[in-house]
Amino acid sequence: MKPIQFPKTSEQAIELESNFGAKNYAPLSVVVSKAKGIWVEDLEGHSYMDFLSAYSAVNQGHCHPKIIQALVDQAQRVTLTSRAFYNDKLGAYESYMCSYFGYDRLLPMNTGVEAGETAVKLARRWGYRVKGIPENKAKVLFAAGNFWGRTMSAISSSTDPSSFAEFGPFMPGFTTIPYNDLVALETELKDPNTAAFMVEPIQGEAGIIIPDPGYLAGVRELCSKYQVLFLADEVQTGLGRTGKRLACDYESVKPDLLILGKALSGGVLPVSAVLANNEVMLQIGPGEHGSTFGGNPLACAVAAVAIQVLEEEGMIENALQRGIQFRAGLEQIQSPSIGEIRGKGLLNAIEMHADHPYSASDICYRFKKLGLLAKPTHGHIIRLAPPLVITEAEIEQALERISEAFHAADLSLA
Repeated sequence: MKPIQFPKTSEQAIELESNFGAKNYAPLSVVVSKAKGIWVEDLEGHSYMDFLSAYSAVNQGHCHPKIIQALVDQAQRVTLTSRAFYNDKLGAYESYMCSYFGYDRLLPMNTGVEAGETAVKLARRWGYRVKGIPENKAKVLFAAGNFWGRTMSAISSSTDPSSFAEFGPFMPGFTTIPYNDLVALETELKDPNTAAFMVEPIQGEAGIIIPDPGYLAGVRELCSKYQVLFLADEVQTGLGRTGKRLACDYESVKPDLLILGKALSGGVLPVSAVLANNEVMLQIGPGEHGSTFGGNPLACAVAAVAIQVLEEEGMIENALQRGIQFRAGLEQIQSPSIGEIRGKGLLNAIEMHADHPYSASDICYRFKKLGLLAKPTHGHIIRLAPPLVITEAEIEQALERISEAFHAADLSLA
């Protein structure tokens, strides 16, 4: 068998994916071959500012040297033992994370959606054993507009037809309620069979939808009142992305289960986690949940350093300050297509007027021509989320490119 031949041009790479890959993504037509910090480079040597950050998986910047060194050092020792044996990294990593976030225990997984599944399982088990819900009657609530993956459980909670259409039958015991609606939440929480409410502090895939002030505090209060677990999906919003350690920190609320992923490894490999206190976490025993790769020593070594650099290098505060700068600059862009600018930290969105002649996708292609990469969501919203290492000067440079793209699009209609 011949050795694998990697493409030498972007055209070749795109053609290979088109011919042999599943059609479950529609990528922007750029082929990334190198990356460092906020910058990526294609096979032809063109540089771009990355304003997607792999959907917030590379908060610490592409190929952060300390994270990569941790990867290399650990990879030369041992990468995987499975959980059939102990390894010398997992316990220290769990202890470090529990101390950092203020929980008793951590359950390690790989992808964000696995962490979401884990949280739902824990909540159901707690509901039966602690709350006393009758067997197979536990109900888990989700907010409309949520997105936490593409597994059957995740799409069973979705209100987006592109996620769930023609994939049924769906997971029983799931109920969706309006986001940012405490009255609707309380109505459902009164059902004694309700075990948990799982919610994103800021809805990412829905278009950076920020709830009203006091919503998260209200969720915490109501869940406590009705003995229901508050599950915070901080896979995208956590780890500095919004200018706080967690987005929940904006209202000083502590969820019963904290769900993390994406930037937990700095974009180096899949690492996720669920954190909870003993009353919840110790409801699961040996053989009742796990993963071959979950808690592997390579992941633990990398994730510990990924958290450390966020703090040591001031990335969380930088996200807060650069986000303020960025939104102020976006507000100055004069374009009839721009409807609303919103965000926290470096998780931001431009919502365009839905009736405007050009789409968010059109603008993203104009961004690309000017050396900035972003992707639309829901057709009329552009998500803008650069790595947290971006500098003040780079924000200004990005604003110039974004402004130029909108002005050029407006002129094309004149």
